[in-house]
Amino acid sequence: MATWVSGSKSAMTPRAAMSLAALGIVFGDIGTSPLYALQAALGTDGLAITPDHIRGVLSLVFWSLLLVVGLKYVILVMRADHGGEGGVMALFAQSLGSDDDKQEGRGKAKRKSRPWLIGLAVFGAALLFGDGVITPAISVLSAVEGMALYAPEAKDWVLPISLAVVVGVFVLQRFGTGILGVVLGPVMLLWFIAIAGIGLYQIIGEPAVLHSLSPLWAVRIWMEDPLLAFLLMGAIVLCITGTEAMFADMGHFGRPAIARAWWWIVLPSLLMTYLGQGAVMLGANEHDIAARAASPFYASVPSGLLLPMTILATVAAIIAAQAVITGAFSLTRQIIQQRLLPPVRVQHTSHQVEGQVYLPAVNRLMLIACLAIMIGFQSSASLADAYGLAVSGM
Repeated sequence: MATWVSGSKSAMTPRAAMSLAALGIVFGDIGTSPLYALQAALGTDGLAITPDHIRGVLSLVFWSLLLVVGLKYVILVMRADHGGEGGVMALFAQSLGSDDDKQEGRGKAKRKSRPWLIGLAVFGAALLFGDGVITPAISVLSAVEGMALYAPEAKDWVLPISLAVVVGVFVLQRFGTGILGVVLGPVMLLWFIAIAGIGLYQIIGEPAVLHSLSPLWAVRIWMEDPLLAFLLMGAIVLCITGTEAMFADMGHFGRPAIARAWWWIVLPSLLMTYLGQGAVMLGANEHDIAARAASPFYASVPSGLLLPMTILATVAAIIAAQAVITGAFSLTRQIIQQRLLPPVRVQHTSHQVEGQVYLPAVNRLMLIACLAIMIGFQSSASLADAYGLAVSGM
């Protein structure tokens, strides 16, 4: 950690290191969305898997990433920080007025006069905590279930192994997001390079898929069948899962590091993998298209790379849990600062970045809740609706 700010000959080194760490903590969730987002979209009830609809779905994915994540969050929302912190409670603090207002007592008066604002903030916080509990559960369960495809006899061990992995994920939190980012960042960088490379390989084989970038294909779906398009957006939102973590985790890495990682690595990689999956679909004949639609991501992976990509996808899915867990730590700290929760022990895990914190009590409670829902729901498919509700609500 100390090498990020000292002992470096180049001013670029600390910034690059921080952006790399952000890859491992912030972008795990949205980075693993290609595993299931296009599959869910193409499986929407009433959607015929035709070339025009495939292009329409890809267009919706592209413009969702560009407008919701790039424009709304990175360019606009992430500027609404409160002392460098982001998330729903940062917006709540902003709405109470400036620091001068608070010193003069006006901030306290505003709080008393707007109980509905407190209610909204608490509701938003509850959704993020729910997301922080569900994401590790569904990510790990889906990853271990995928590995079980290679060993069907191990199906009965999926839940016990998943529980053990989740315990490990939460135990690692005590080391701090900075150290975890140094370890997990290169793994996620490898993941993004891999999915981008595979996507580019498929795009070269079917360059016509690039026409899907036109917004006219998305508009066409809405004009043809608004109800179907509305239902389709319920699946398209899966391509932007984890976006709220960018804002919630801003105190850990700062807006510049997250923005650089998004524009230079994450967005290009996601676009190439989604377009690559679309290219595989457009290049399929009528007999193969249904099978490829059942798993567009793995259909785009060359057969010789299937096993290593499955292993890498499993590791990436486990890392995806980091974004919402660290976001929950930041959120709890902000709630305490707003005097909506009693104080709990806060451990600062970095001497350079004030927002990197670890809360042992919150970590234990989230672990217990996560294990409880895994035992209760048993599978990732059973958790899907709860996951969608938490993410869409956020």
